[in-house]
Amino acid sequence: MTLYSPEIIDRITRRGVQEIISRDEFVRMLQEGKPLRLKMGFDPSRPDIHLGHVVGLRKLHQLQELGHQVILVVGDWTAQIGDPSGQSATRPTLTHDEVIANAESYLRQFFKVVDRDRTQVVWQSEWFGKFTLADVLKLTGRFTVAQFLERDDFAKRFQEHRPIAITELLYPLLQAYDSVEIRADVEFGGTDQMFNLLVGRELQGMMGQKPQQCVLMPILVGTDGVQKMSKSLDNYVGVEEPPNDMYGKLMSLPDQLIPSYFNFLTDTSEEELSAISQDLATDAVNPMQLKKRLAREITAQFHDGPAADAAQQHFERVVQRRDLPEDMPDFEFRPYTGQTYTSGPREIVDEPTGAPVAALPMLLSAAGLASSNNEAKRLLSQGAIYLIRATGEPQKLSADYPVTNLQSGDVLRRGNRRFVRLVES
Repeated sequence: MTLYSPEIIDRITRRGVQEIISRDEFVRMLQEGKPLRLKMGFDPSRPDIHLGHVVGLRKLHQLQELGHQVILVVGDWTAQIGDPSGQSATRPTLTHDEVIANAESYLRQFFKVVDRDRTQVVWQSEWFGKFTLADVLKLTGRFTVAQFLERDDFAKRFQEHRPIAITELLYPLLQAYDSVEIRADVEFGGTDQMFNLLVGRELQGMMGQKPQQCVLMPILVGTDGVQKMSKSLDNYVGVEEPPNDMYGKLMSLPDQLIPSYFNFLTDTSEEELSAISQDLATDAVNPMQLKKRLAREITAQFHDGPAADAAQQHFERVVQRRDLPEDMPDFEFRPYTGQTYTSGPREIVDEPTGAPVAALPMLLSAAGLASSNNEAKRLLSQGAIYLIRATGEPQKLSADYPVTNLQSGDVLRRGNRRFVRLVES
């Protein structure tokens, strides 16, 4: 490995990076010419990756291209413990089979961005599966409770007299020990992971290793333009979403997010980034054109160019010109009062109740426009479901719309991207 130019160093350490605990030290490590061991860990409590995760994965790929080694730590051991405090809905207690299934899904998506051939995948249970109580006590003896109460969420809950489970205090220690076990040179994580990464750095020093560098990635704001991208907030773009959905979600971004998405998720040059920001600030360009370019580029990354082009044509036809898509699914129905619609093979069970107002959420769920009756009710209350007929404007539906008014050939639309045509059976 050769010395890097100032331009390459600047691109590595500043583009798509929020903070490096010691940038000067990290640069010295890069210029030493040895392949660095780059650690990223993940907790397979969920199987999905969205664009918020991709910000860090792109940095890993960039360093792989320069000859460095990615070590991906699968937290299969801690994932089976869950969150004993009940504070985290994203950290449920999982079985071993669930952990493996989530990990396989995660890895499939991870390698859409990171080079599989230059990544070493290790499972946390390789070392923690052999841990004894004595090993755990030795590990806990290296830190104090006061140190851990410096973490923001712990400190806040402690001040508010809310419970903090002892097991929770172990998580940063276990993540830190992962760094010791794989002898990490650099660990990557979001800014919300700073405390845990620093614990790893400190533990390595205590155990005679060179402390790892900590590279903190920026938090990507979700499609709502307010909060961090999160599946639980439904403001995310998943890396395995169909091209039409991915493109459409990116087109829904608030204009102010355009520069950061270009910056964190594409290889757009610094000169172009500056020009994009300047054009937006001076109204020199229609933001719609920039969003189309952004949406096409990101969609092509996770699918391909033809799929991205087709997604753009679909958006222009369905959203901009308000035409119906050519390939919408059909759903068979019989408009009986009080009908109950079930999912699965899309069967219809007639259970006359005399209360047709409850049938519409069931129909939406069975037709695949909602994952459950409750979600269907939420979508209806938010005004996200429309009825489209050959004549007239789209009609916004409410939960009390009687299914007896629906006709064969009617189209139900969820938002701007999901459609179902009703066909009378």
